[in-house]
Amino acid sequence: YRCLSYKTLAIEWSEALPAMGLPCDQDRIENLNAQQNVMPRMNEEILGGANTPYDKGVFNLEVVVPERYPFEPPKIRFLTPIYHPNIDSAGRICLDVLRLPPKGAWRPSLNISTLLTSIQLLMSEPNPDDPLMADISSEYKYNKEVFIKNAKQWTEKYASQQKRVRNVPCFDSAKKELDVG
Repeated sequence: YRCLSYKTLAIEWSEALPAMGLPCDQDRIENLNAQQNVMPRMNEEILGGANTPYDKGVFNLEVVVPERYPFEPPKIRFLTPIYHPNIDSAGRICLDVLRLPPKGAWRPSLNISTLLTSIQLLMSEPNPDDPLMADISSEYKYNKEVFIKNAKQWTEKYASQQKRVRNVPCFDSAKKELDVG
């Protein structure tokens, strides 16, 4: 049987998004109950923080809620390319609350809203000492002006509100930039 109550997840989700200033897609929330044999998978948005290189960016995330939630953390990754030392070219996020102990800090008392807020905080305050992208981390530590310039360029190119679409761009072109640049 499932540990997860879809009704509980729907309530949690409908509270998490407005708390972050994001619209709640009620149709998608209501459809959770129809997904009895499938792990809930949703594409959601997170906003770049003011006074950061990600300001005015809208970043799409994939959230996959495992069968054992809340005893296991959701799997969250960026679908929108982002220039960040703790987020790799596949959108994977290096953040302790997204991993189980002993290496991670996930607890069943945490919820999706907490995770989205933690990701926004990581965007505002990268952790260059625990990077997924060593070159970007080095740039952040030793040449912050260049890091900020590059992160702003990527935000404008991939996450600007004028250019974004609900089905987000793939990381292929962003990966090429990392390989070349």
